[in-house]
Amino acid sequence: MSVVTVSSGPIEYEDTGGPGPVIVLCHGVPMDSRCWRKVVPLLSEHRVVTPTLPMGGHRRAQRPDADLSQPGMAVILADFLEALDLRDVTLVLNDWGGGQFLISSDRTERVGRLVLAACEAFDNFPPGPVKPLSAVGKRVPAILWVMLQSMRIRPIRRMRNGYGGMSVVGIPDDLLSDWFRPARDDRQIRRDFVKFFVGTPPEPELHALQARWPEFTRPVLVVWAAQDRLMPAAHGPRLAQWYPNARLEIVQDSSTLLGEDQPERCAALIADFASEPRRGP
Repeated sequence: MSVVTVSSGPIEYEDTGGPGPVIVLCHGVPMDSRCWRKVVPLLSEHRVVTPTLPMGGHRRAQRPDADLSQPGMAVILADFLEALDLRDVTLVLNDWGGGQFLISSDRTERVGRLVLAACEAFDNFPPGPVKPLSAVGKRVPAILWVMLQSMRIRPIRRMRNGYGGMSVVGIPDDLLSDWFRPARDDRQIRRDFVKFFVGTPPEPELHALQARWPEFTRPVLVVWAAQDRLMPAAHGPRLAQWYPNARLEIVQDSSTLLGEDQPERCAALIADFASEPRRGP
């Protein structure tokens, strides 16, 4: 695991150093790069970079004054691309859709292509089942400590309206438990997690930020999961229409974590998209 320091603090990442175009794979909450462990080996012809962003699964705390809101996390991602001098990146967002706020903050100069893979969009920040907890957490942050502690209990981790529903084949329970351990056991990591978890902008600001997304005219691939419980089925086709240079692929027998359920299909779509000639809107 390598480390690079950006304005918010240290960011851990893995880099295959492959020969082909650069692919950056982003994860959800509170995950890390292991959510792509089945996909990365299938992208050997590309340089694949997998950062662990400070969403609660990270193991190096950020600065106390770091902006870990949804737009702030997008800026951290942009700073990460800049720190590694990554160019013409195929940026893949899965579960977490906040990387789209790179567009809202005019930080897409290093992004050549965008893959939106079963991720948050429109009014689904955070996804529906989590929204009430996020709203309560803004008023009573201690409730998030209770939630993290409850993730010690296997039946709660496996609830079908939560993490148990994010994969058709099922997330290995030891991995799921490990994703929650840093925020559960480390006070500084938990501080970072809470800042991000309650950091969705108010609805009017969110709509204003999203209104700028169609300004991104480079190629966009929308990959949506047919059995997703967290990302509305209508959002895939809607995103494909929202971006002026986008196309849609539906993946069967998969929920949110496409790389967990359909790694071969997921890798093939990403690899082909990253390598195809640039097309106009």
